[in-house]
Amino acid sequence: MTNVFDGRMLQVAVIGAGQAGLSAAYYLGARGLQPWRDVVVFDGNDGPGGAWRHRWDSLTFDRAHGIHALPAAPLEDPDPTEPANRVVPRYFGEYESRFALPVLRPVTVTGVTRDDGVFTVHTDRGAVAAASIISATGTWDSPYLPHYPGTFAGRQLHTHDYRSADEFRGQRVLVVGGGTSAIQAVQELHAHDVETVWTTRRTPQWTRRTFDSEWGLEVERSVSARTRQGLPPLSVSAATGLALNELYTPDIASGLLVSRGQLVRLTRDAAVLDGPGADGSHYPSQGEADSLVGHVAPLPGRAVVDGWETPIDAILWATGFRAHIPHLRGLGIRERTGGIIMADDGVTVAKLPGLYLAGYGASASTLGATRAGRRAAMAALRFARELASSAA
Repeated sequence: MTNVFDGRMLQVAVIGAGQAGLSAAYYLGARGLQPWRDVVVFDGNDGPGGAWRHRWDSLTFDRAHGIHALPAAPLEDPDPTEPANRVVPRYFGEYESRFALPVLRPVTVTGVTRDDGVFTVHTDRGAVAAASIISATGTWDSPYLPHYPGTFAGRQLHTHDYRSADEFRGQRVLVVGGGTSAIQAVQELHAHDVETVWTTRRTPQWTRRTFDSEWGLEVERSVSARTRQGLPPLSVSAATGLALNELYTPDIASGLLVSRGQLVRLTRDAAVLDGPGADGSHYPSQGEADSLVGHVAPLPGRAVVDGWETPIDAILWATGFRAHIPHLRGLGIRERTGGIIMADDGVTVAKLPGLYLAGYGASASTLGATRAGRRAAMAALRFARELASSAA
């Protein structure tokens, strides 16, 4: 390892050591770039694992839907009951060591600027010049919190900050969100003697479709079509749907995993929902799961002019994440739509050649992140060759 802050210019600076960042670093090294001299990976965590190291202990590997293997290192069959926040950091750490990847941590990247064709990565340890940038920071550090009318006086937290269902034992928790994190939170809270109320903005997107590789490619194509137009990426659940399988069907039948409609507003100690009807016993369509729903218990509360007001003790916002790219703000790459126009390869920022996003849009999934890391690495290498050729 050398001092990367000694004034040298890197060929490629990779920001983030999650799935996409490690994939990019591997391919850059495999194609001849020298670690620490030509390429460095800056990571804000104090150890390997990316966002996985921050997941709650009860999220076991099988419930995390697995991860796609990093290049040249298949993930051996882990214990499906082991917490994902142990399995993945261990795997990533072994990968970094095996391929001697130049990961520098903990380093906080505060911004990226570009002047006279050269990028500068600004960090809490100093600044580094680079010919190209691969930003692979994913979404974990940008939890999304939607706005609803009213003010709730009780505890509120996002899944980003969720650690244990035991903290809510004996309470009634409103779980907001239409994705896998929301339904798994409902199940876990219920298993720990927590009463739950599930609310979704729209009909739950249950699907009987098998989540195979062809499905994954279709999702990527759909999301990429948006990012090529500069539109913000869709949420994961909007792109994938919810798997209608044996993990969830018993709890749909029992009435546990039944959305009680849209959240209308909050009060100091309650939530107003538009689905329970005038007596608290009703629920809106559950989409593909309608035929599976059994008895649904009435919600406690009272009818109000705009819905059903049910008392709650806490709110868990399982409302997803947005791309975490505040360090790129100074480059002016966002469109008025809020998105970034991506080139056809899905990783190149159309407005700024030399800047690549791995883990943005379609590549936010673990399957897409590994491929995006490779594409970003190859694009960065081509860019470096073109720069060298034009300077000759």
